[in-house]
This record gives sequence, structure tokens and C-alpha cells, in this order.
Amino acid sequence: MVKVLVVDDEPSIVTLLEYNLRAAGHEVVSASDGETALNLAMTQSFDVILLDLMLPKLDGLEVTKRLRQEKVTTPIIIITAKNNEFDKVFGLELGADDYITKPFAPREVLARIKAVLRRYDQQPTRNVTDSPLIQVGGLIIDQDKYQVKRGDQVVELTPREFELLLFLAKRPGKVWSRDQLLESVWGFDYSGQTRMVDIHISHLREKVERNPKHPELIKTVRGFGYTLEDPNHD
Repeated sequence: MVKVLVVDDEPSIVTLLEYNLRAAGHEVVSASDGETALNLAMTQSFDVILLDLMLPKLDGLEVTKRLRQEKVTTPIIIITAKNNEFDKVFGLELGADDYITKPFAPREVLARIKAVLRRYDQQPTRNVTDSPLIQVGGLIIDQDKYQVKRGDQVVELTPREFELLLFLAKRPGKVWSRDQLLESVWGFDYSGQTRMVDIHISHLREKVERNPKHPELIKTVRGFGYTLEDPNHD
């Protein structure tokens, strides 16, 4: 059973989400302010967090920031009534995995939850004799542990960042458009939301590249999209 933390200070939104999530077979815990949500997320195990931005005590951005600082990697889907691109972008940069703008259809929420949980439900497909490790550009990607290392140092990635890096690393040299990455990594078509790919690529470069302004690993192919190249191999 999927356990969902719903955080919103509007009782009608909480009731709507609780009803539809439970009807879909999910377990639901709710909170109406950011401070309570942070405490719950730090002390209980959840599969996904639905987090409103405008909250009393602590706003959703601050909750996201603190959870990621404390190495809580639970997928976070931001829910916001704002159309301000800055809030969505900033939330993603802090480590959120997705966002939904109010008003929303309950089935859209269920679809987004299903998408962010794919990496937990589906292990990478490979033969038992294959190594779970992928080495590229000085990085070692462990598919079983969902961990990335450079030497002995662990590179802290969000679930979405790890999934994006793994997808590219499994297909070095292939150029992917933003739409292809949205469909392949996010799980379904996010038409018109290609900015999300750019944000995650930028954030990923900050963590895995020696010089993010001059990336050696994740390259931009102007007019097409992105590709991953191993600078240690021709």
C-alpha cells in the first residue's frame, strides 16, 4: 500500500485528496501546516508527499529545502495555486520531483503519483550476471543502491536526478530531446513543460560535473536536446 502525506491548509483540498487517494487504495496522513508536515516527514516513512506551497508556520519551499538537507529522499510533488514560474522552478531546484497547479483533477494527481513511484516499483531490467554498477566520467552509479559516488564520496541526488542520470548513462552518446526525456524519465507526457528538463539537467550538472559551466559529461546539443558523453572514452 502506498503511503501518502498530504499537506494543505485548505480543508476542502485535503478532503478531496484524502477521498480519492483512499479510493485508489492508498494510505493517507494529512497536515495543515509546514511545521507539522516537516515533523511527520522526518519521523515517519512515506512513499510520496503532496505539498502545498502556501502554508502557515513553514511554507512548502522551506519544508522541501529542510527535508533535502536532512537527506530525506521521499518524492515530493508540489501543489500550488500560483502561476508564478519562479515558485515552481525554485521548488524543483530545491529537490521537489514534480508540481501540480490548482485547480487539478484527482486523476491527474493519481497519475503523477504513479509516475514518481515508478523507480520504486520497477527495478532496472538486466541479466543476473550483469553488474549493477555503471562507471562514467569518474562517477560510479549503483543501480541497486540508487547511489552515485565519485571516488569514496557519495554524490547526493534527488530520486528524479538519479533517474535522469541513470537513463542518460545507460545510453551514452545518444541525443535526447526534452520531450523524449519527459516521456521516458517522468513517465508520461508533460506537454509544454520542457522547462522542467532544463531545471533538472542544470541541477544535476551542479552535482556531477567538475565545472558545471563547462560540462564534460552532460552536453547540450543545440537545437536538439541533451546527451551524456564519457570524457574518459573516445
